[in-house]
Amino acid sequence: MNSEPDYRKMLEVAMGEARKGLAEGGIPIGAAIFDAEGHLVGLGHNRRVQDGDPSMHGETAAFRNAGRQRSYRRLIMVTTLAPCWYCSGLVRQFGFGTVVAGESRNFRGGLDWLRSLGVKVIDLDSEECVSLLANYIRAHPEIWNEDIGAE
Repeated sequence: MNSEPDYRKMLEVAMGEARKGLAEGGIPIGAAIFDAEGHLVGLGHNRRVQDGDPSMHGETAAFRNAGRQRSYRRLIMVTTLAPCWYCSGLVRQFGFGTVVAGESRNFRGGLDWLRSLGVKVIDLDSEECVSLLANYIRAHPEIWNEDIGAE
């Protein structure tokens, strides 16, 4: 019998990516993709500000860094913030079975939609994730409002 993966430990990997993004002057949102056994497959962080690329969300970066997979159904997308509609579409398009969000207070994203499609959604409601992004939004409202929660 398989035990439940340690989602909080997985979130720590995504948080490391979020901190990296913040250190680079970007929006502190990180993501990591794990297989069902908990092995890291890919990771990344939001690079919209650094690269001037509106499509480079944390989930997108992790997805690209994971490379081509035979199937995405058993993969777990872990992100520090609830995925936006763009990233929720990526999860849906490629058939990820599980999404773990660090938080959804700063931005609700597509969690309810993903749930309605049968994706297992876990919202860890991490205070650390909430404050990291809330502090960034307070300090840089012009950047956040540029795409009004496009992440």
